[in-house]
Amino acid sequence: MKIKSRYFEVAFLFLKLGTMGFGGPPALIALMENEMVQKREWVSREYFMDMLAAINLVPGPNAVEMAIYLGYIYAGLPGLLLAGVFFLIPATLITLLIAIIYTKYGSLPAAQVLLYGITPMIIAIIIDAGLRIGKSALKNPVTITLGILSFIAAICGINGIYIIFSAGVLGIIFYLFQHKNNISAFLFFTPYTFLYTAFLNVNNRLINLGLYFLKIGAVLFGSGFVLFAYIHDDVVNQFHWLTEKQLIDAIAVGQITPGPVSSAATFIGYIVQGVPGALLATFAMFLPSFIIIFLLGKILPKIRKSSIAQNILDSVNAAVVALIFSVAVTFFKSSINDLFALLLIAIGLFMLLKFKIDPVWMIIGGIIIGLFKAFI
Repeated sequence: MKIKSRYFEVAFLFLKLGTMGFGGPPALIALMENEMVQKREWVSREYFMDMLAAINLVPGPNAVEMAIYLGYIYAGLPGLLLAGVFFLIPATLITLLIAIIYTKYGSLPAAQVLLYGITPMIIAIIIDAGLRIGKSALKNPVTITLGILSFIAAICGINGIYIIFSAGVLGIIFYLFQHKNNISAFLFFTPYTFLYTAFLNVNNRLINLGLYFLKIGAVLFGSGFVLFAYIHDDVVNQFHWLTEKQLIDAIAVGQITPGPVSSAATFIGYIVQGVPGALLATFAMFLPSFIIIFLLGKILPKIRKSSIAQNILDSVNAAVVALIFSVAVTFFKSSINDLFALLLIAIGLFMLLKFKIDPVWMIIGGIIIGLFKAFI
């Protein structure tokens, strides 16, 4: 196949996936497996699973990095860029449009009716995500202990980024106790510890917004729900960029739009600083993923076999589960004021756990329930 044909194929395929991909990272990665393994045979299923395991060991949104990685394997550096850009374009444009409409009508009573039923569904979706991740993350006494300590720290108001890094450092310490005289652990993890304090020192809101999401994109482990667990305290309590309700709405937007849930950065950026903020937040959020895959793509399979990398990831994932549940608690305390909303959470959680309903339908159901309640 000619090189140019490969580039066109990558661009078209990932534009399609970015347009039709609802349901978060698991659904998006399943679509990629169907297209690249079963239909086109770009890679074998075994290699695809090795790629997926390796992606989990480096920071960045999983689905986006998987798309970038596949483009890189198939068509080199141009494929890396084309896969990532075209995968993100649909979600970015749709989210930007929703954000523009939201800022014009989001505060009106009619819009509030539509959003009333969403909040309980969002809380149910977050709890479900925490339970699913927790099944694999909290797998031994060490990770369970880290999870409990991280949850207590989060409820006490300690910043989520500090909790994540503390868990990672503790993971290194546990590893060093098991493998004496091994200092490679520090070399693997320490560079990220400076990112949190290095940014947000500029007296310009737009630049700070870009630097903040650049930092988040560089230290984020996991899916879109992990993103909201990371940023909740910062954007609501520290910088006052969004209200609690606006962050809940950002989660809803991430669920009802195609592509990665992390594209909600576009929504947040627009709320904070208009169209320039939306574009800059999106660019900054995903730029680290392109750099990470470009620099580490060739050696990711080796990183996957690293016991220290796996040990750190286990510790970080335990803290991530704790943050997800702490966000659910915060949303519950600030947004649930009646028994009807509490009942919606229970129903939503039952539907997710029992029938594995796609979160998109949960959000739509929440909107319908909000309308129904308003009219009876």
